[in-house]
Formats: sequence, structure tokens, C-alpha cells
Amino acid sequence: MAPTSPSLKMLREQAAGCRACPLWKNATQTVFGEGPQHAQIVLVGEQPGDKEDLAGKPFVGPAGLMLDRALAEAGIDRKKAYVTNAVKHFKFVPRGKIRLHQKPTTPEIKACRQWYERELISIKPDLVVAMGATAAQSVFGKMTPINKNRGRLIDLAGGIKAVVTVHPSYLLRQPDAEARAREYERFVADLRIAAETLRKSARAA
Repeated sequence: MAPTSPSLKMLREQAAGCRACPLWKNATQTVFGEGPQHAQIVLVGEQPGDKEDLAGKPFVGPAGLMLDRALAEAGIDRKKAYVTNAVKHFKFVPRGKIRLHQKPTTPEIKACRQWYERELISIKPDLVVAMGATAAQSVFGKMTPINKNRGRLIDLAGGIKAVVTVHPSYLLRQPDAEARAREYERFVADLRIAAETLRKSARAA
């Protein structure tokens, strides 16, 4: 008999003690992915932020609210999606009482990739959405430019499809309302590609 895939519960328990890179030392806790064991879609972000680090859940801060809104507009039910990050510990520098987010390095992304790979093996989704450069680097195992690859389906191993888009926090960093609205529409358009792919694979099943 073939060995069964590890459950997400088991992986979460194992990841809680991960020491594969130094980020665990300053983070409050490992922030593992969340969602159904047999989700059709896996959404991958960069890393937990301040609110996620404290709550122990992914995408519960401002970027998470932006993601929820865009998913609803694109026709994807977040409750049916598995949401995770390329890096599972919050990387930051303290500035007084504020903890400023720091971009993970390639060695940190590589050290944490084992967890993303195990999540994928456990869930066996139809589709992965890589949100931002760090997520794309983890999903594809190499630096992957966002703008060159967004707006289309890309094949991954095992018959899984991938969509590349920006991280929702990118929308929050836009300089004015007009730029925010424009980039938000592009983000929703990318998620609609994902939604259409899910509908097609559901019909095929």
C-alpha cells in the first residue's frame, strides 16, 4: 500500500517546532497555513505580518481584509481555500514599539519551502495562487517576475496549475486612490482566472 499523505493537523504540529532558519528566535510563533484538508485552491503569500504573528493565523491583518474582499469579488469562497505563506515566521526589525516587516531572504525562503511542499502533498489542490515575489519564488523554486507571468495559467508538477499575482499588501502601498483602484482591479482579474479554472476542474470532475 502507498503511504498516506500527512494530515495538515500533523504538519502544523511539526512546524510549530521548526528551527530550519533563525527567524523562529524573534517571532511569537509559527504561523502555519489554514483551510480545508482537501481544498481545491491554495493561496500563498509572503510571510506573516505583525497581526498574524500574534494571532497565529495567516492573512488576518489589513492585507487579509483586502484579500477577502478581492476573493469575494472574484467568486472564490475563502472558507473553501487553503491560505498559507512561503515563510512561516514573522521577520521584522523593532522600531520602538513597532515591528517593521522585513522581506525574507532566499536562504530563509528555501529553508521554509519544505513546509509548503508538504502542505501541497497533503492537500493535492487543483490550483495554486502565488501572491507576490516571495510566494512565486517558493512555488516555482526560483526567482519568478510577477508582471511577466501574471494573467495566465502556468503548469506545475503533478497536474497542478498556478496563477501568479501581486501580494495584497502591494495594493495598500499604492500612492493614491486612483493607483489603488487600478491595481485592485488587476488583482481581482488575476483571481477571476483562478475562479474560472476551479469551475472548469469542478465540471471535469
